[in-house]
Amino acid sequence: MHLTAPADGRTAVTRPRDADGMAVASFILGLVGLLVLNVFLGPIAIALAGVALWRGTGRRGRALLGLGLGVADLAVLLIAMQVSHSVSWSL
Repeated sequence: MHLTAPADGRTAVTRPRDADGMAVASFILGLVGLLVLNVFLGPIAIALAGVALWRGTGRRGRALLGLGLGVADLAVLLIAMQVSHSVSWSL
C-alpha cells in the first residue's frame, strides 16, 4: 500500500492500481476460460485472483468471481473429459 498526504494533513492509504487490474483480468480470463483454453486460463485466473486478494484490491468481489470462474473452468474441463473418455474435449 502507498501512503499519500492530502492537503489537509491526514494520511490516506491508497491501493496499487495493478491489484485492481489483476482482479478484472482474473474475472475476464475466468469467463473466457469457460468456453476456450480452460486448461490454461483457469489456473491463470485463479493465480491472478489470489494475488489481487493478497495485495488488497478494491475490487474484491471481482477477484472472488475470477477465483470462482477459474475453479469452474477446471471443473468443466474435468467433467468434459469424463464424459468424452479422453484427455481432450471439443464442443
